[in-house]
Amino acid sequence: MSKIVDLIAGARPNFMKIAPIIRELESRQQEGQKISYRLVHTGQHYDHNMSASFFEQLGIPQPQVNLDVGSGSQAEQTSAIMQGYEKILFQKPSQFCLVVGDVTSTMACAITAQKMGVPVGHVEGGIRSGDRGMPEEINRIATDVISSYFFTTSETANLNLFKLGVSKERIFFVGNTMIDTLLANEEKFAKPVLWNQLGLSEKNYFVITLHRPNNVDQTDGFFRILNAIAEGVRGLPVIFPVHPRSAKSIKELGSIPPVFVMVEPQPYLEFNFLVKHAKAVITDSGGITEEATVMGVPCMTMRDSTERPETITIGTNELIGTDPDALKPFLDKLFAGDWEKGGIPEKWDGRAGKRIVDQLEQILCN
Repeated sequence: MSKIVDLIAGARPNFMKIAPIIRELESRQQEGQKISYRLVHTGQHYDHNMSASFFEQLGIPQPQVNLDVGSGSQAEQTSAIMQGYEKILFQKPSQFCLVVGDVTSTMACAITAQKMGVPVGHVEGGIRSGDRGMPEEINRIATDVISSYFFTTSETANLNLFKLGVSKERIFFVGNTMIDTLLANEEKFAKPVLWNQLGLSEKNYFVITLHRPNNVDQTDGFFRILNAIAEGVRGLPVIFPVHPRSAKSIKELGSIPPVFVMVEPQPYLEFNFLVKHAKAVITDSGGITEEATVMGVPCMTMRDSTERPETITIGTNELIGTDPDALKPFLDKLFAGDWEKGGIPEKWDGRAGKRIVDQLEQILCN
């Protein structure tokens, strides 16, 4: 009898991380493997450009289950996801629940599955920023405490899990599935319409993404950050795909410096085309620092901590903090041509999905 693995996706980064696992499972099903999957989309993100287009571009099939929880507070989303997923498990239990990343859906489905007697595997288990003021950090900790198995992206993550008391038999260092997706789609990156409209050219513009509350919720602080960027980019255009959270503050500001080109959140292939050809990226996202590292693009992270230290110690990323005044020296370093070239972390080679499914076979079939 086929074993059913629930694959949980709820927010934009989840789709990139889960796509390689789906491809590998489907490939092995054609070879007679006795593991099937049920794709559960919680509906945590519901904007088309932040959800549906990712399924289309990455070749992910439509989910068998959509909990359609929509917007709400952290508690509202958590409870709605847990109630919805519990009903699914009552109707048709699975033999394994695979959660990815660190969003609300990750934690909510992990807790629900364990309470229903379904073992949980955490893809990207063990990563830590050390900042419990971030909702994602709470999600990571809670998920790791109750997960059965861990599929990790780095030796640092492994060490974090050892400190938590997890035995090495339950930890599998597999690499980074988001990088699997990046490498599988790099040749398909698509020039967005705005490229020609704005007359953009290679390494002659910046890309920024800012959405974390401590950067964008206070309009005075947000304006200082935007001004610091505008003053430091030496007249180059700054492409700014605006997150809904940032859009609220921009509306309150009324106007921002003219170097910024505000656009809607971009589909995966178009966004990564922009990143790949940018002079640099300024962000408060974790995932983008990983992609920039693999593409060799200078990256400046406007946060005081990161859960992906390997992008700094090995890659092209620099952690500059949230003080806007700290930005100028890094931009000066960039324009002087002194940015560190960086390298690619171990096992970020496009084969993480295969390694995960190898382990799932061992867990479920032997």
